[in-house]
Amino acid sequence: MNKKVSIQGFEGSFHQVAAQQFYGKQTEVICCATFKEVVKIAADKKQSDGGVMAIENSIAGSILPNYNLLLKSNLKIVGEIYLQIKQNLLVNPGVSLNDIKEVHSHPMAIQQCFGFLDKYNWKLVETEDTALSAKHIHQHKSKHIAAIASKLAAELYNLDMIAPNIHTLKNNYTRFLILQRQDVVNEIAGADKASINFFTDHSKGSLAKVLTKIADEGINLSKLQSMPIPGSDFKYSFHADMEFDNVEQFKKVIKKIEVLTEGLSVLGIYKNGKINNTN
Repeated sequence: MNKKVSIQGFEGSFHQVAAQQFYGKQTEVICCATFKEVVKIAADKKQSDGGVMAIENSIAGSILPNYNLLLKSNLKIVGEIYLQIKQNLLVNPGVSLNDIKEVHSHPMAIQQCFGFLDKYNWKLVETEDTALSAKHIHQHKSKHIAAIASKLAAELYNLDMIAPNIHTLKNNYTRFLILQRQDVVNEIAGADKASINFFTDHSKGSLAKVLTKIADEGINLSKLQSMPIPGSDFKYSFHADMEFDNVEQFKKVIKKIEVLTEGLSVLGIYKNGKINNTN
């Protein structure tokens, strides 16, 4: 049975590419305008089997609000996808580079392609979504407008990739979290990574004590992100991604650091995602 998951963006977006890489090409997607809506629908068993949500990018950094959305939800992380963001110039069949007068896409995608776009005297038009731009030029049968979007968008909307891989920085990766409701999550065989959130009493050295315990157990801390606690007076919680050899090693360290914190949540125990550059 095919999975049905919520994603941010439109069909042909990089969120959909990530969903297909994790669950397979036949994955159904529920397109959402906001990450808040992604989480809301992913948490509703009547509407979906879960969700896919971007959490960080190798150039732009972390998407901090998404950590808070995850914390307040009934969702757990069950996997992750590292997706290389490849931008392509898409046109309707038969359109040449000389025909193009305008290029439409999300402002971030346009910025990522300035090295290529600067060679041409095209009008650059910012839109809300890369895939939506591709959909629009297909619907309007535009002969003088191109879009910057994914290879998947080209396939879905029957567009030609007149110039593939036009992004300036080739090592541009986005990390996507695969989310499922807590009540349906099973223990994942071979899990070697976990995400937690914790906060301390903010006394001198309290964070250092937690980090020392993690290091003493031979666990690799692959990410540590501080985030303001909403409604507090400049108090912070910490999101940590931990890599380990086996789950028992992780459970052992959690017991040791729990007593050093004022609050600790395990957001998910899952398999370490591999960087994928085949999309």
